[in-house]
Amino acid sequence: MKEIILDTETTGLSVQDGHRIVEIGCIELDNLIPTGNKFHCYLNPEKKVSEKAFEIHGYSDEFLLKQKKFSEIVDEFLNFIKEKKIVIHNAEFDLGHLNNELKIIGKNKIGNEIVDTLILARNKFPGSSISLDSLCKKYRIDNSKRIRHTALVDCDLLAKVYINLIDQKEPTLNFQEQSIKKNNISDDKILYFKKVVKPSGDELNNHKGYLKKNLKKNYFN
Repeated sequence: MKEIILDTETTGLSVQDGHRIVEIGCIELDNLIPTGNKFHCYLNPEKKVSEKAFEIHGYSDEFLLKQKKFSEIVDEFLNFIKEKKIVIHNAEFDLGHLNNELKIIGKNKIGNEIVDTLILARNKFPGSSISLDSLCKKYRIDNSKRIRHTALVDCDLLAKVYINLIDQKEPTLNFQEQSIKKNNISDDKILYFKKVVKPSGDELNNHKGYLKKNLKKNYFN
């Protein structure tokens, strides 16, 4: 099953105040494993970036003025997310802005199945901080690259957080499986061994003493 981890950056918080999207980032997962397929773009929002938003992502008006407009990338974006489940942290925010951009150019709202990791985290950690940084800390995920909020970095972190939130371990090949494939060894030729640790003389004497003492105690009780 393919899923899309999605994140956006904007000129400000509220669509009602006319704020627009300046960056979209998407990472594709297949059965929770990153496929390597990504969608990423910066956008000309046709609106100035608010001071607070600039402090968060650092994208200047001069930089964004040189980027494509949403109408120029919308078909590629919609094709990338087509018929895939979308995973977002605080989906109300990102979907609100994406659907606003679609509305402006006369297109339908996003109709994909949505997983909001903010809701998953709220249910799992009631009363705790559930920001992306906080969840990275809870799950010991390295977020040192997140100096500022950028869509692809946030998507990468969210993918790892999502796997933990749904109680799945990050899928990796077993070392033995890797060795088998690398050396072209068939399963029926594999021998399995367990390391045997022998007790010392002192440990054996202590164990005998323990058994003698406890057997006598249990017998008379």
